[in-house]
Amino acid sequence: MRKILFLLSISILLINCKTAPKKEIGLITKKAMIVSARESASKIGVQILEKGGNAFDAMVATELALAVAYPFAGNLGGGGFMVYRKNDGEIGALDYREKAPLAATKNMYLDENGNVIPNKSILGGMAVGVPGTIAGVFATHKKFGTLSIAEILQPVIELAKKGVHVTKKQEKSIKNYQPLFLKANKDAILFSKNWKENDTIKYPSLAETLIRIQKNGRDEFYTGETAKILVKFIQNNGGIITLEDLAKYEAKWRAPVTFSYDDLRIISMSPPSSGGVCLAQIMKAIEPFDLGKYGHNSAKSIQVITEAERRAYADRSFFLGDPDFVKIPQEELISEAYNTKRMSDFSFKKSTKSSDVSHGNIEIIESDETTHYSIIDQFGNAVSVTTTLNGAYGSKLYCSDLGFFLNNEMDDFSSKPGEPNMFGLIGAKANEINPEKRMLSSMTPTIVEKNNKLFMVVGTPGGSTIITSVLQTILNVHEYKMGMQEAVNAARFHHQWLPDVVKMEPNSFDKNVISKLNNLGYNVDQTTSRIIGKVSAILVLPNQTLEGGADKRGDDTAVGF
Repeated sequence: MRKILFLLSISILLINCKTAPKKEIGLITKKAMIVSARESASKIGVQILEKGGNAFDAMVATELALAVAYPFAGNLGGGGFMVYRKNDGEIGALDYREKAPLAATKNMYLDENGNVIPNKSILGGMAVGVPGTIAGVFATHKKFGTLSIAEILQPVIELAKKGVHVTKKQEKSIKNYQPLFLKANKDAILFSKNWKENDTIKYPSLAETLIRIQKNGRDEFYTGETAKILVKFIQNNGGIITLEDLAKYEAKWRAPVTFSYDDLRIISMSPPSSGGVCLAQIMKAIEPFDLGKYGHNSAKSIQVITEAERRAYADRSFFLGDPDFVKIPQEELISEAYNTKRMSDFSFKKSTKSSDVSHGNIEIIESDETTHYSIIDQFGNAVSVTTTLNGAYGSKLYCSDLGFFLNNEMDDFSSKPGEPNMFGLIGAKANEINPEKRMLSSMTPTIVEKNNKLFMVVGTPGGSTIITSVLQTILNVHEYKMGMQEAVNAARFHHQWLPDVVKMEPNSFDKNVISKLNNLGYNVDQTTSRIIGKVSAILVLPNQTLEGGADKRGDDTAVGF
């Protein structure tokens, strides 16, 4: 009998051991690290650091390597945002978001009855905004670079020539979007082939484009042979971008959004990205609540965060746009007083209805198919960059002569105020189309300081879920004492005001928690749909080593030394 009891108790112990969640620790390095959506891109960036380059040199290399290795979102034909912190504490932000062409008009995507024409802002030449990526990397290099452009671009060119292995996820995404490639392009393109996992895709045309840029610099893309080929191609496919549009494009240095949360200082992207302002509003609204005490993904924590998100996203859609075109009450929006007032009608006893939160009648949609990378170099400089084509493979329009896809960023404008875009985000007058205007974005490249020292570099793709994914990653480390990889792995949820739904990753949340939320009036949706973020992040540990958080929801990889 004793033997049976002993064996039974051992069995119970073993069962309990099996169910105890194992904390996953990310890659740990001593000096430097890059986390990006593709191992080959992270490796090329680290290669530049090992040659003595800094985080800004590595930014150029990683950005352009992603254009080769990850055409789903990496790009020459899109744009993005960078936030940086130098080792001396200097901070800044670069806006290389795409712009509306000179010939763009407010109603260009509406029919004679004032209704949005389906797909016109999503598929093909009319969806394309003036690309900013090459201007962005060259502006970064001009200000902070130490190695030559020729040296930085060489491994990227070699990668394009040698080719990149197809991952399982990439095989699936290419197959999924092939019907749209056929629709957008007059001829078969490189991605029309039946690519399988472990196949190698070579990019000879892209290599030639990069060689010209290596030789002739930024002007190659905006006034040179590449510009002429690009404009002719876009116009032949019904687009309105001209050589003047390209020649006039400039990346713009901006002051980042900065705010405090407990003993943290958050440095994030300013408009025309809504990321920093929206993140600040949410964090200021939840700061008075003891999330650590409530517990990770508890009903009370989810309630507080959801209600703060509801209010911040309502403001986002109404107030935010390109600051060169609209006046944004930024200081008020991110103030403690304003956000305390916004949360004054919140109660733990029931949910707030989004229809009761102004400003109503507006919803937001934005592409999930962005990509993010985080860099900390051996000198202590940090770079956080989010870049995109907007939708997966952008407008699906592929210039075979140049070797890259073009964005469909024009869809991020409000084609018609009050109508949702492809991501369900609703836009207002502040984000209506104007020539040379930059479209609103949710991209949230972010750097966090703790006690005036570099603490975290974080960002993610995910369209309207970007802001909430960055938020939860920061909270997971700060409030719930997780490591970086653990924080990235943790289940995420999202609310964006409209639709009035708490979106949760399926099979990841406690059933009792969901039941509590339902009883309080929250509409919880756990159905499988888009991924809520694919975070690439780096945490500076107490002993000054670095821990990478590379999201398993994608093919993200941390590399360092």
